[in-house]
Amino acid sequence: MIERPPDISIVIPARNEATNLRIILPELPDVHEVILVDGRSTDSTVEVARRHHPGIKVLQQTRRGKGNALVCGFAAATGDIVVMFDADGSADPAEIPRFVRALTDGADYAKGTRFARSGADTCGSDDISLLRQAGNAGLNSVANLMFATSFSDLCYGYNAFWRQILPQLKLPPVQVPDLPADKMLWGDGFEIETVLSCRVAARRLRVTEVPSLERRRINGDTNLRTFADGSRVLRTIISERITAGPRSRRTRQLPLPAGVPANDTIAPGRHPADALLGRAVQLPHHGADLTSGPSVGLRSRRHWSRLAHRDRGVAQDAS
Repeated sequence: MIERPPDISIVIPARNEATNLRIILPELPDVHEVILVDGRSTDSTVEVARRHHPGIKVLQQTRRGKGNALVCGFAAATGDIVVMFDADGSADPAEIPRFVRALTDGADYAKGTRFARSGADTCGSDDISLLRQAGNAGLNSVANLMFATSFSDLCYGYNAFWRQILPQLKLPPVQVPDLPADKMLWGDGFEIETVLSCRVAARRLRVTEVPSLERRRINGDTNLRTFADGSRVLRTIISERITAGPRSRRTRQLPLPAGVPANDTIAPGRHPADALLGRAVQLPHHGADLTSGPSVGLRSRRHWSRLAHRDRGVAQDAS
């Protein structure tokens, strides 16, 4: 099999984000594909997207909600890696190599965090209130207790994963015949980030946290509602815990190590599977063309995944 860099799909859910898209789309790296999922915008979101990023794929979501928009984008993606990217300007495109590197280093799911235990100089938020931060910390604690994990930022929406894990996550279907247009399924709303985190934990997939700096929204108002969305996330955690059953708590998951910036070498303290590899993969620096990087192919990724699962089994047997 010929080794090659992984193809990357960037999925952007958007509703009335024309002003912000003018700024963020030109900043995106040159990747396999960019997919904009439009939520029935009433402004020029679609026209602006096509003007500022020729070749962008534009879809209309099938129901309401951010979760449905993302699922529609996931279903349309053809890359090896899927990056979840918000249209409001809060996500920094220069961080995409960090997420890709975490995956090519052996993770199944790269979880962005504004509150990394290490790499604190590369993470944080310019757009979170003390109340939301306190609520996020409380929700992290509940999820970590219920799923035996070590998430530091459960609700953050800047994440990436290998597309091949999607069948394991059993996300809502794109199309549901005869469903009224105003109805939403579980996972169609802002709870989607929590659903994803809980399900990768329940399936015992390997997760690496990636330090990220959340920027302030460029234009417009956020759709987040602190108390309503917080209570929905709490219900999501409890529901996902019940659905997962007892199996996912039998053994404690390995700690979730912090990711590293793309221009750093991998330091000691990485997850055990990395030590078996004996080498680090150097991705391009921030903002570089990810499609012309080192020869990191799917065969290497599967090989690393086998090493990771073998190492996980050794760790669990020793505990």
